[in-house]
Amino acid sequence: MLPTLVVVSGPSGGYGKTTLAHEIARAIGCPAICRDEIKEGMVHAAPPGFQLAPGDRRRPPDPLTQRTFEVFFDVLAVLLGAGATVVAEAAFQGPVWAPRLERLSAIAEIRVIRCVVDPLIANERNQRRAALNPRRARAHPRKPGPLPAVHPFEAIGIGTPSISVDTTDGYAPELADIVAFVGSKTAGAPEASPSGASSAE
Repeated sequence: MLPTLVVVSGPSGGYGKTTLAHEIARAIGCPAICRDEIKEGMVHAAPPGFQLAPGDRRRPPDPLTQRTFEVFFDVLAVLLGAGATVVAEAAFQGPVWAPRLERLSAIAEIRVIRCVVDPLIANERNQRRAALNPRRARAHPRKPGPLPAVHPFEAIGIGTPSISVDTTDGYAPELADIVAFVGSKTAGAPEASPSGASSAE
């Protein structure tokens, strides 16, 4: 019997992915591996005066971001290969992330959770979070000025069961329903919307 890889995905910043990932991990009893937390940990070993440039989708990722990506998937592969169920949290945007997830499907049952929230609410949350946590702001710098334009987000689609969760105010569907979805072993299960309606991925 294969372990389960619970993928908590969604656009970067303020979508509630990390909080949800840790809550799911506590509920089912497994580790939560969060890409941004790995990156924040790597910043501790950065040389004095190190400062990442603000992200720019038009340019290749900086060396620290690229190293974080590799370490993230290496850790998942080690845990899943040892038979451990894992909650993995990151943006998981379509064409970049899908091939790495498809490789892991050989050693794990994958369940995809897509976090959704109004982009303006997400930006406000992200600004508050950066103000309260300077280390996070250092690891994930953003350009100063007005709220950034909302970039289109291409959700991953690898043919695995998925569910959308609205994180605007708590979770819709509720955490218990999300955990029940994670525990489902019905291959090809349809995607569930926050309202409870279903559609195929």
